[in-house]
Amino acid sequence: MLSVIRHACRGSVGHVAPMCAARWAQVGSEEVVSSMRTMKLREGVNASFGMSRGSGLCMRGFSSLPEPADPELAEIHETRNFAIIAHVDHGKTTMLDKLMTQCNEAVSEERAMDSNDLERERGITIQSKYTSFKWKGLTLNAVDTPGHADFGGEVERVLSMVDGCLLLVDALEGPLAQTKFVVSKALARGLKPLLVLNKIDRPSVTEERCIEVEQNLFDLFVKLDATDEQLDFTTLYASAREGIAATSWDKAQDLLKRKAGGEVLVDGMADLLDAVVESVPPPKGNAKDEFRMLVTMIERDAFMGRLLTGRITSGSIKVGDRVKALTCEGGEARDKDVEGRITKIFSRHGMARFILEDAKVGDIVSIAGLPSATVSDTICALTVDTPLPASPIDPPTIKMTFGVNDSPLAGREGTQLTGSKLGDRLKAEAESNVSISLQAAAVSGRKASGDAYEVQGRGELQLGVLIETMRREGFEMSVSPPAVVYQEGEDGKKKEPIEEVMIQVEERDVGGIIEQMSSRKGELLDMAPAAGEGGRTKLIFECPSRGLIGYDSQFATTTSGSGIMTRSFLRYDTMKGPLDNIRKGSMISMALGPCTGYSLMALEPRGTLFVEHNTEVYPGMIIGEHSKASDIELNPCKEKKLSNVRNKGSEEQVRLTPPRKMTLEDAIGYVASDEIIEVTPSTVRLRKRILDATARKRTGKD
Repeated sequence: MLSVIRHACRGSVGHVAPMCAARWAQVGSEEVVSSMRTMKLREGVNASFGMSRGSGLCMRGFSSLPEPADPELAEIHETRNFAIIAHVDHGKTTMLDKLMTQCNEAVSEERAMDSNDLERERGITIQSKYTSFKWKGLTLNAVDTPGHADFGGEVERVLSMVDGCLLLVDALEGPLAQTKFVVSKALARGLKPLLVLNKIDRPSVTEERCIEVEQNLFDLFVKLDATDEQLDFTTLYASAREGIAATSWDKAQDLLKRKAGGEVLVDGMADLLDAVVESVPPPKGNAKDEFRMLVTMIERDAFMGRLLTGRITSGSIKVGDRVKALTCEGGEARDKDVEGRITKIFSRHGMARFILEDAKVGDIVSIAGLPSATVSDTICALTVDTPLPASPIDPPTIKMTFGVNDSPLAGREGTQLTGSKLGDRLKAEAESNVSISLQAAAVSGRKASGDAYEVQGRGELQLGVLIETMRREGFEMSVSPPAVVYQEGEDGKKKEPIEEVMIQVEERDVGGIIEQMSSRKGELLDMAPAAGEGGRTKLIFECPSRGLIGYDSQFATTTSGSGIMTRSFLRYDTMKGPLDNIRKGSMISMALGPCTGYSLMALEPRGTLFVEHNTEVYPGMIIGEHSKASDIELNPCKEKKLSNVRNKGSEEQVRLTPPRKMTLEDAIGYVASDEIIEVTPSTVRLRKRILDATARKRTGKD
């Protein structure tokens, strides 16, 4: 069988032969596909059927000839627009740093594109950003994207700006949950990924492991209905940390040895940049047509106001031109009655922002002058009446209610306290973040008002980042526990979001993880040894989103911090039934004032405390977790009676166990349905939704 395929797939060396493999796989010849993969991965044969790569010709019956090109659409050969996509922590931002360094751009610090304070603290990319640099006379516009599933909306919206993408995959971990998500979005937009196997400097990474990862990715591409052209991807081997990339494993290892020997590599990333120029097609557009640009990102400038970022689809623009904004609602074009004059045009080059006088089709720029335009709007000339199509975004799966802080301690720390300021801030966030939706919400059975808003997003982390950002801006608010966003199926049954969960743990923790996931209605799909050393096991589950709320902290405790869990939205499906009771009862304060060590020492045997000596509490505030399933009301402010008579216990010392400090992420995952989180610039408190004990009991009876 191999000899037959070798005869059919004569051509240049170094590329994949996926065209025939994909086609024969569709007609059910598994033997042919298996043989093809073996030859592809071990011998590196190019399946061009005797044709040179990129000739546009193919064997009859395998692909049709390309359609005639529009004569008005010209290629802008001096520009390449590409995005870097990957699973979280697979090295996107570090790779972009090294690409800029190779192009002689000044990079002041590591992971320079992560300019947000929260991004630096958490070590992840939260917002998409773009920059550009020069390579061999060409302008390369690069977009750095988040890798966490909760920020997938950032990836979906920026793919409309680019013509190709770098797919980074950890050579040891292989494709994970978010890898499948970003690949599916890129393939759906017709982008041809350029595969980069990163972190090959790790001791456990071998050439055989890289072959296995490449084969897994090929299978994933076929499963996602990739075209023949997309299946013919180019593979490079890289170490972003060391600043090297090569077209072959041997060359990459040679570069690593030279780097380890102290040699300064001046062309470590040259192969990757050349591959970008070759694989990413130049942008196309009609320079003679009217100006059009789809807004994909929004920035705010203290002096110029709102900056709208996007790629110019047609025409050109210069400072002083009059433009307008169009939007598409319900499938119909609508003029937003927003006109303005372009006051500034910016582009990013390296880590700096430059002012331009004009820009042309294919450029990625930021413009100022339209204060009310937003993401997915089309900025265009006054004579244009048809907006550009915006890419659909996956629906949100988690919702939380943000309201005004009405606790007895409200107003002591924050500066943004009113419902109007809260609403304005959330509306601004919903405008710039297309994966977040907002609507007025009812609180405590009252009608919807301007004091509370229901915010829907992709996950706990995304909403947690929003809360953390707002508290640093001086907001005080109350936040409800997260709840899933249900949908109604065609049969009238309620459907809930289902996620794919990939877990890597030590072998000793497998039993406990399976038991915990089962109690959360998770279904085990696969269990296999994980790649690398250490005897780790890889588990794949399908689990309802509501079952995963608050599981991160329990997972970290069970695995002693050594486990890795990744999640990705899969689909909406029929409800899986009620979850098992996971959390215990609460210890609730019944007094107002500072906690005393004397009182807390007596309360310690009742459960785990969240507060310490001198912490301000109020009636209805949760001060700990009860050791039993029921709630209990306690007085943490009781003081020791003083008298002039010495007694036996007068010299007793107060010794308290350090309390369990609740972070914002812990609180979001811990809080129950009848509780809310009080968030201030310096404090996170848990409290009952109804503070009065009598009213809570009456509500419970009802």
